[in-house]
Amino acid sequence: MSLPPEKASELKQIIHQQLLKMDVHGRIREVLAETIREELAPEHQQLSTEDLIKALRQRGIIDEVMKELKFVTDVNEKERTSAPKPSTHFVDREPPVLKKTNIDPTRRYLYLQVLGGKAFLEHLQEPEPLPGQICSTFTLCLHFRNQRFRSKPVPCACEPDFQDGFLLEIHKDSLGDGSKMVDATTMLSICDPVHIVLIKTDTFGETTLVASYFLEWRSVLAAENGITNVAVELLGVGTESKVSVGVLNIRLEMYPQLNKTLSSEITSTQFTLERQKTAEKERLFLVYAKQWWREYLQIRPTHNTRLVKIFAQDENGVNRPVCSYVRPLRAGRLLDTPRQAARFVSVLGHERAPVIGGGSGKQEQWCTLLAFLCRNKGDCEDHANLLCSLLLGFGLEAFVCVGTKAKGVPHTWVMTCGSDGTITFWESLTGHRYIHRPINPDDPPLVEQPKPLYPYRTIGCIFNHQKFFGNCQPSDAVEVCVFDLHNESKWKPMSGEAIKSVCPPGATSSVPPFPPLCASTIDAAVTSNEIEVQLRVLVSEHRKDLGLSTVWDDQLSYLLSPALAAYELERTTGVSAGNEEFQDAVRRAVPDGHTFKGFPIHFVHRNARRAFATCLRSPFCEEIICCRGDQVRLAVRVRVFTYPESACAVWIMFACKYRSVL
Repeated sequence: MSLPPEKASELKQIIHQQLLKMDVHGRIREVLAETIREELAPEHQQLSTEDLIKALRQRGIIDEVMKELKFVTDVNEKERTSAPKPSTHFVDREPPVLKKTNIDPTRRYLYLQVLGGKAFLEHLQEPEPLPGQICSTFTLCLHFRNQRFRSKPVPCACEPDFQDGFLLEIHKDSLGDGSKMVDATTMLSICDPVHIVLIKTDTFGETTLVASYFLEWRSVLAAENGITNVAVELLGVGTESKVSVGVLNIRLEMYPQLNKTLSSEITSTQFTLERQKTAEKERLFLVYAKQWWREYLQIRPTHNTRLVKIFAQDENGVNRPVCSYVRPLRAGRLLDTPRQAARFVSVLGHERAPVIGGGSGKQEQWCTLLAFLCRNKGDCEDHANLLCSLLLGFGLEAFVCVGTKAKGVPHTWVMTCGSDGTITFWESLTGHRYIHRPINPDDPPLVEQPKPLYPYRTIGCIFNHQKFFGNCQPSDAVEVCVFDLHNESKWKPMSGEAIKSVCPPGATSSVPPFPPLCASTIDAAVTSNEIEVQLRVLVSEHRKDLGLSTVWDDQLSYLLSPALAAYELERTTGVSAGNEEFQDAVRRAVPDGHTFKGFPIHFVHRNARRAFATCLRSPFCEEIICCRGDQVRLAVRVRVFTYPESACAVWIMFACKYRSVL
């Protein structure tokens, strides 16, 4: 754990004060003199540090110091009534108590320990981080049977010091014999892997997906004493999916211990059978998909140029049916409406898969949901798959659309079909919604046609977790497209049975299960305040460089809050509210003869310096920040709106008021 420099120096000062208070230095000098006089033999000319430590321990001085520091307190101690002490003496406070996990004796657990990493050769030249220095970090994210875990961040190094343990609940048998403990044979049939994702976070807070690995944990069922150690080689992602990035040392242990372990022949036979079954299903689906594609091309030769996507590569370079990237996802109490779900997906960062080298070719990479959520950013396909899954979870008939935008750029977005036949397009990168009204090309020229507001040009196919349709209308232009999905002359369907055979909830498949969404760990009020304080410093410094003084108006800053709340409400619901009250408050706060200017801007990151640099590129904002005049008062307000997975929408508003001098 690295401390910021000011905290490290504060801690040193506290320790120094405590040592002075107890006169530890004087007592060490006494022990040193006594040890030299009594115990040091004449032939020894110098006393080692070990000898001195031993002497201090024998006389109980080290124990006394540790007791005095009071790092440990009794958990059951009665609540203290004394007032909290100032932060400079936080040593005397009650330390945080480690949470205890209640282990249900009727459940089986897998204790997965990560005991360090090695051979992360990309970080071979990485210098040892200094105490308190901000450095790049590695974080492990795990998902297993609807449970998610996250390791403590460790500094990036050739041998990263991962030392974390995760208690994964396997199964509770509540059928038949009550809560009979599940045995090894039953656990062998649980084929869910442990999905491990490695994320790198740089010094600016930017995240990168390093590796994604599916751990087969059932080897522990054949291990002696129910404990096994495995060395997991992590491979890179995308274009580097065949390159090793490092090795993790993992220890697996069963709780409670198994009464009877399986033989390694039984486990290996089970794994082989599962692989063969999955491979056969995937082979049969591939044969069917090829036949479907041949039939599709025979309808019209121009279909060869349409964006009909049946398979897509994941981050490990594995080809999966596109339908397997979508399934109904319920957000529990984290999201309340479909529109709020669209807003949440839109504030996750947009980033194309990295390509080594130049060229305009787009590297295709459809991420598994865990990799997308842990990285907190992804391409338009990742956003569309997540939004479609959430809308399906809210009970809507939703599909992912594959097509193009202007200039023929490939794009994916989401479509919902209303029970009254209304077709709505959802742009997953912005949260915008568009009602689709098709143009009828057979209408006479005088008939007024609707003007499409959406940015989409062509559409090749649509799909969800159960259905796949190829567009076989004469034109693939979105504006003339009719979404009558029951009409096979307009949309060629794939067999639902074929899709079900390779996509959950079917039988065993290589498709990873979806993880649940996690609540935000960001404190909105604290984060808003931190960014605001940093922006005030940046504005003051910028104006100082221009030879201008800066006077902040706290009341005016506070009055900007309703506007920021209204902007976010409008983005989420499409409804604007509260503008009249904001305008009235500003008019009352700005005296006669004064001018008010305000500039709102929206970000999906929390980097104040980066946000300020972006603001200065806007001439309107620069005019406010660099305002000159009589009685200039500046204001800035930041409001962070948190969403699941630590995603957030950051609204910033700069404002100024000054006396107008003609």
